Amino acid sequence: MLKITKDCELLKNALLQRRQKLAGLVNFPAILWSGRSISRNYPALTYPFRASSHFLYFAGLQLENAAVRIESGKLELFLDDAPASSTLWHGEMPKRSEIADRIGADAAFPMAELKSRAKGAATVAVQDYLTQLQQAKMLDRPVFPAKSPEEIDLELTKAIISLRLTHDESALTELREAAAVTVAAHKAGMAATKTARIEAGVRAAMESEIASQNMTCSYPSIVTVHGEILHSEHYHHPLKTGDLLLADVGAETAAGWAADVTRTWPVSGKFSPTQKAIYDIVLAAHDTCIDRISPGVEYREIHLLAARIIAEGLVDLGILRGNPEDLVEMDAHALFFVHGIGHLIGLDVHDMEDFGDLAGYQAGRARSSRFGLGYLRLNRVLQAGMLVSIEPGFYQVPAILNDPEIRTKYQDIVNWEKLNQFVDVRGIRIEDDILVTGVGREVLTEKLPTDALEIEGLVSVCAPS
Repeated sequence: MLKITKDCELLKNALLQRRQKLAGLVNFPAILWSGRSISRNYPALTYPFRASSHFLYFAGLQLENAAVRIESGKLELFLDDAPASSTLWHGEMPKRSEIADRIGADAAFPMAELKSRAKGAATVAVQDYLTQLQQAKMLDRPVFPAKSPEEIDLELTKAIISLRLTHDESALTELREAAAVTVAAHKAGMAATKTARIEAGVRAAMESEIASQNMTCSYPSIVTVHGEILHSEHYHHPLKTGDLLLADVGAETAAGWAADVTRTWPVSGKFSPTQKAIYDIVLAAHDTCIDRISPGVEYREIHLLAARIIAEGLVDLGILRGNPEDLVEMDAHALFFVHGIGHLIGLDVHDMEDFGDLAGYQAGRARSSRFGLGYLRLNRVLQAGMLVSIEPGFYQVPAILNDPEIRTKYQDIVNWEKLNQFVDVRGIRIEDDILVTGVGREVLTEKLPTDALEIEGLVSVCAPS
């Protein structure tokens, strides 16, 4: 079914401005495909359709098997009308001409006419392979992913990146809505913890809140007592007194704009002394890094700031030995905080990550091979209008801490006996969505508490049965 956004005139104006800006960056036509549904286990049963983010940025609607051709600020829509037989299953669908009017298209044509308008056009590879084949056929040339595009496609990619790095008011309206629903979802998850038997019960409460606002999840939810597994997608573990529950859950609006928030809370409603000690270190990194966000600041320096704060906190607890600055230089912090401090957020929860480091890294910069920097997703100077996450963490990952080479390398740096006192801390992450403003920052998710006492109050002191 077609998802319709709320205000057509606002949408049309935003889309017009975006394609006019694109016209100022490229002097050739661009064709962007939406993609198509992918079958789950037999042809008629498909995964929920979600259009390509680059298509959405210029077309605004979740149109399946559609394309837009943009040249000199003009937009042409290519889309087949739904067959009459589909009405039985999907209801009455808008006609191509109606959809064209909603997005401010200058013209609209059946999909078959696209090939005659495709000569000399650039594109961006869509994720599903059937659409990639269609792209290659229509353009009469290979279409490669962003890591190895044709020269004209690379030029278009760079132009799209420059536009999508910062957000206009239409996008910010959507992003704030996604953030607000995400905050409500996390509060629902905390409240559900006292009665849930397994992780799935908390996940259900959180995703129910998102669904009730006619939104979807912007990524597979992480709701786990095994916070050391960074992207866990299993929800069968029982909730036990003494466990920490890490929930990384975000909402996505009907138009595709995302939020990304993580909180960690005690299943019992009360942090243990060891859990509270580590939580406060992560929170100090979180708060200090957010306070540093403003235009002109290097995001890499914010990551290193988080690393130093975490290293200093672990030294104070007796888990690490040495000078915090030196520990960061030798990547000792990454034993417990291996990932980057965050990433761009927009139409993708890791915005434009299909472009790889072309989007995340400023021109002339390359990803580090260092243990403590290699997973940094964003390495740019911050600009007003960027939306980024700040998400420091602490994890005891067995594959890292039990690795013989790592144990040998850091044998004099880590107080392993002291670390054993913190066995009830598998993983902690605290994440918020931060808009870079002209003078500083705005935390879009600030209504969701981070203070340990406030978190305990939301969860309740009642232990699960």
